[in-house]
Amino acid sequence: MSENSGSKETKSIGQIQIADEVLAIIAGTAALETEGVAGMAGHIPGDIAQAFGVKNLAKGVKVDVKDGNVTININLVVKFSNKIQSVSEEVQKRVKNAVETMTGMNASEINVSVTGVQKEKS
Repeated sequence: MSENSGSKETKSIGQIQIADEVLAIIAGTAALETEGVAGMAGHIPGDIAQAFGVKNLAKGVKVDVKDGNVTININLVVKFSNKIQSVSEEVQKRVKNAVETMTGMNASEINVSVTGVQKEKS
């Protein structure tokens, strides 16, 4: 009987790698599906792409993976009539759940920065 560590498989058929962009898309999608989120606050290249009709689901999301732990920084815009704290906490829960469920990775930190508030159009 051979001695095995609990975290290693005895038979491996290859490696699985998940790109940071994929993690960012998962996080961005989960955030956008949260009640009270008006949109994501992006960066210049993403804004230019969106002007041409290309929707970037990773807009406003930065991902860092170290030692199997995922840190996600999200910049979002909240709808005016919502409590910012409540919306932000719900985004954290949804993003953590989506990343962990879809990838099996540990989402150790979900940092939310609210960079704007969008008033309802009248």
